[in-house]
Amino acid sequence: MRIALAQFNATVGDLSDNTEQMLQLAEQAREQGARLVLFPELAISGYPPEDLLLRPSFYQDVQVQLARLRAASVQIALAVGWPEWADGHRYNAVSVFDGGECIAHYRKMDLPNNEVFDERRYFSAGEHATVFALDGVRMGLNICEDIWHATAPRLAREAGAELLLVPNASPFHRGKEQERLEIARARAQESGLALLYCNWVGGQDELVFDGGSFAMNADGSVACQLPMFNSSLRCVDYQHGLLQSAEVDAWPEDEAAVYQALVVGVRDYIRKNGFPGVLLGLSGGVDSALTLAVAIDALGADKVHAVMMPSRYTADISVTDSREMIERVGCRYSEIDIWPIYEQFVGALAPEFSGLAADTTEENIQARCRGTLLMALSNKSGKLVLTTGNKSEMTTGYCTLYGDMAGGFAVLKDVSKMWVYQLCEYRNGISVRGLSNPIPQRIITRPPSAELRPDQTDQDSLPPYAVLDAIMERYVEHNQSMAEIMAAGFAEADVKRVVKLLKINEYKRRQAPVGIRITPRSFGKDWRYPITNRYFA
Repeated sequence: MRIALAQFNATVGDLSDNTEQMLQLAEQAREQGARLVLFPELAISGYPPEDLLLRPSFYQDVQVQLARLRAASVQIALAVGWPEWADGHRYNAVSVFDGGECIAHYRKMDLPNNEVFDERRYFSAGEHATVFALDGVRMGLNICEDIWHATAPRLAREAGAELLLVPNASPFHRGKEQERLEIARARAQESGLALLYCNWVGGQDELVFDGGSFAMNADGSVACQLPMFNSSLRCVDYQHGLLQSAEVDAWPEDEAAVYQALVVGVRDYIRKNGFPGVLLGLSGGVDSALTLAVAIDALGADKVHAVMMPSRYTADISVTDSREMIERVGCRYSEIDIWPIYEQFVGALAPEFSGLAADTTEENIQARCRGTLLMALSNKSGKLVLTTGNKSEMTTGYCTLYGDMAGGFAVLKDVSKMWVYQLCEYRNGISVRGLSNPIPQRIITRPPSAELRPDQTDQDSLPPYAVLDAIMERYVEHNQSMAEIMAAGFAEADVKRVVKLLKINEYKRRQAPVGIRITPRSFGKDWRYPITNRYFA
């Protein structure tokens, strides 16, 4: 039997287009001789549909598209994920259609409620294994989280399955593709079942789905592996109890995978939400340079507008380096001097500030001048403002509400400062659509500075980024306590400083735009700390 894995890029809630994509993929699979096509989890609705699942009309509209797919199964069998409403309960379900009929139906047993997943808010758990026969091959059905635990695959095996079909919606973070592969290998070897694993690809708000679908035999050997970050259809043959060897795509290394995730996240957020392009503030610093490179690679230079907004504290080399980068990438570029605007602000506030020394208030006014200008350009053009702050800054609050945080999408929100440097060097070492070395080297090597006062550097206010990022990773991503971090050799003063800054700036993060998740713990769906909070440990 020939089975097709069909990983594709859906849009949540675009039921008709998602279904149309599946019909087209089914026809391609039929032309390649496939008997069955496996689609990702909740293929009709996209993932995650979140509170769309609370609307009764949503299920009615899903049924319309389900009927289209059932009718198409007279040509080829289809394994389709969809949200089901039945007997007062909602289920994450998959149905197999063949010959215009439903020949199998399964409801997800293990509902994840960790990291970015919130399925117990919406779904009831299924209770029974499902095994069906197609051309003499007995197949079981599991969905995503089911194979992260031993029970569901074991029940499928006990019900007589020899091959397991596993539709998935498994989002990317660093190293996730290898983690999935090892989990699947453990389940295959425990259960004695070969399996076909089909994952989503594409960006959905802060999540990026990386594809990387695969076919694996019961001994854990990989027979077929699809590319990451690209829609793909691939067929694999099942003969004599084995999945036969097919094409195995190499997956990108760590830096390449992260960079591709950022590009896909930007591309799909802009495309799926219908923005004509993007704006961003270009400062001559490393964060805005990386954001610009990602935007160019995601959208093309014709859809990107970079704006340099110097003040009297902006170094000449910042302007020079920004202009040089624009020459390399070829996008639209503007320069707007903020100092006259800043002076108007300060002049208006002078009676209120009388007798008070200048402090970060005046620095923040500069940032807010820039934010106001970018948002005005956004309103006029319809383009979305990309913010340029990184995870290290979001952790410590080294960012200005309604200033550099003003915008609609935070490209580097989950990218630490040290990773920003790595990604800049990575991007300069590759060519994308003929563009290589887009970031001037001096932008990467010069000390980072907000340039809001004379001779300012980031390290005036923060620990060295190598130290800050290591503490942040331990505390935020691995939930280590301050005591554990200090026991690992970090200075008590640095640890307490970073954790204190993290705690007191929660209110800022609540007001930050959505941004791309590339670690196991981002400041988004999987970070839900109280703003009012006296716990400090």
